[in-house]
Amino acid sequence: MSPDRSSAGDPARTLALLWRDPSATPRRGPRRAFDLEQVVVAAVALADERGLEAVTIRGVADRLGVAPMSVYTYVPGKAELLDLMLDAVYAAMARSEPASPALLDRLRAVAEDNRLLYAAHPWAAAVSTLRPSLGPGALAKYEYELAAFDGCAAPDVIVDASLTHLLSFVRTCARDAEDAARAVAESGHDDAAWWAEAGQELARYVDPARYPRATRIGTAAGEAQGSAHDPEHAYRFGLERVLEGLAPVLVEG
Repeated sequence: MSPDRSSAGDPARTLALLWRDPSATPRRGPRRAFDLEQVVVAAVALADERGLEAVTIRGVADRLGVAPMSVYTYVPGKAELLDLMLDAVYAAMARSEPASPALLDRLRAVAEDNRLLYAAHPWAAAVSTLRPSLGPGALAKYEYELAAFDGCAAPDVIVDASLTHLLSFVRTCARDAEDAARAVAESGHDDAAWWAEAGQELARYVDPARYPRATRIGTAAGEAQGSAHDPEHAYRFGLERVLEGLAPVLVEG
């Protein structure tokens, strides 16, 4: 199955829905028991609880207690609904105060806000946004994040590329964290328990003399983290490296 991606629907219809163009809203017929906002809220709740695969027009209709055709009067399909969902969570995401006015603290706050977004809505990290959603929520998010770069001497193109790099890192870490949580839920064992059992079995097959670096470093990392991979450590360590790498090209003016 192809991955879910934003801006996969008809551009004109999607933009009209995102910007609440009156022409995109049904105006005829009897008074309706719900509106577009309720459709989006229901879809987001469904995705939060059961993942994007559960988000269908029928699934949203069932949650609202209406017939699927009633939902189709507001959204033509899942592609447009997904853009509306993303725009809604972007509009509602945290805009936190940085620890200090320093550039890297401002960027760190942007990273943390996005991490909180994905923790609340894991499905959002799984959506390909190479063609971004272009609604008011997405543009407000972009405007807020760009403000963290105010005072930089870097050209606009470098600022945009730096933000993309930072957000791509956060999104990847969010997906890894969700994968780790799913592995625990599906296996019934946390990483420490899995590592203890797998490590014992692995020792029967591995000759440390043949794999000296893998044995030494892997053992040290496993003992320190209690597992082969610690999403929290990977995020904290990686974020600082990303910020250190961006600092030289984002010299404050």
